[in-house]
Amino acid sequence: MDWTKLLSNERLCDRTYSEQSNRSIFTQDYDRIVFSQPFRRLANKTQVQPLYEHDHVHHRLIHSIEVGSVGRSLAMAIGQWLVAQGHIAAGEENSLANIVQAACAAHDIGNPPFGHSGEASIGAWFARAFEEGRGVFGDLDPALQDEFRQFEGNAQGFRIIARTEMYRNDGGMRLSKAVLGAFMKYPLSAATKTALGEESYHADGYFGAKKFGIFHSELRLFAEVAASLGLPQIEIGPNQWWRRHPLVYVVEAADDICYNIVDLEDAFTTGELPFEVVRDTLLRLAGREDRPVQSRPSRLPAEEIALLRAMSIGRAIESCVEAFKAHYSAIMEGRFSHALVEAGHLGAQFSAIRDLAKTRIFTAPRKTELEVSGYRVIANVLDGIAPIYQQLGARGWQAEALDTHAAQIVRVLGLDLRDVTSAETALHAMGDFVSGMTDRYALRISRMFSGI
Repeated sequence: MDWTKLLSNERLCDRTYSEQSNRSIFTQDYDRIVFSQPFRRLANKTQVQPLYEHDHVHHRLIHSIEVGSVGRSLAMAIGQWLVAQGHIAAGEENSLANIVQAACAAHDIGNPPFGHSGEASIGAWFARAFEEGRGVFGDLDPALQDEFRQFEGNAQGFRIIARTEMYRNDGGMRLSKAVLGAFMKYPLSAATKTALGEESYHADGYFGAKKFGIFHSELRLFAEVAASLGLPQIEIGPNQWWRRHPLVYVVEAADDICYNIVDLEDAFTTGELPFEVVRDTLLRLAGREDRPVQSRPSRLPAEEIALLRAMSIGRAIESCVEAFKAHYSAIMEGRFSHALVEAGHLGAQFSAIRDLAKTRIFTAPRKTELEVSGYRVIANVLDGIAPIYQQLGARGWQAEALDTHAAQIVRVLGLDLRDVTSAETALHAMGDFVSGMTDRYALRISRMFSGI
């Protein structure tokens, strides 16, 4: 891959745009993302702790800002090394930092309410609907069902930034192709993923095929992005997929660093992990187990954890930068198949943190109870809106033909029916609505449909 293509500042669906002399296009991309409604809604979406009352527990918006901060630092350090090695021109390190920060800001923008359990809830609901096969669910091309059975927030995120937000159906936010490439963690469709097989990303040696990241409706848009960036394309029968943009690894590393380390801090804040466990884990990550931070009588436990968190993030950034350098050739050839946090010298420490999270944080009683509740909430919402789309399909996709009750639901929820003209667009409209909800709004609408 070639950096002159990978750093493309061409906007999606807007070839006439010219960059302003006083403002980088990649900075404008960041601004477009953070001023968007889908980004604002992240303030009321679960990070790890759903519907928490504590003001200091992270939500998706704060997490996305923090990931952007770490990603910018990672990209700047990597960019400076690339300049020193002669791979990019002096000054382009700033472009790398701005591209990564923008992609980091958008990385969770497609996540539904209740986090990853929300994705599973949406997928399970659609799977049941396909089994029944009534109306629009029976009309959908069977080849597209996996997009909904395995609902994926990454694909929903690309749909938002490349289609539905701002310039609807005409490039979405019209971000630069470099930022869109850096955003795309899994550059393949659900159909391609199915054709590859569930374990193919292990056999093929490529982690970028672990999940799908593009809906069929946006496949043409990403194909244009990939062609401009020069991403290697792989054919599998009638399907195709692409190797990752090198900066995807940087965005992914920033996310990995933040959620692994900050989840520990949040678990201490909520009382799910004791001070000693979090302190000792962060001491090891920060490389301070043999020379711990000097305790001060005036320092509260929360302040000590915050200090260790900051030190751990700094050391993790150094580890990931070194991993990028060490595996640079494989990354640029599209062969690298690991996360940078795993490939760096802190890989064992991050593995231990993930194990701790699985056994002590993700299984905490309150979190489990709310995930079970969230599963029912999402099902109630989809049960409530599905008849609208069934009726639309039965009445020739004419919104004005809806009966009075259906029209009331459309009005009270503000359902967007502009593009609903087929089974595929109807199901995407349902996915757009439910995935765009905040945790509390989903709960309120669920109660409305339940009549309580």
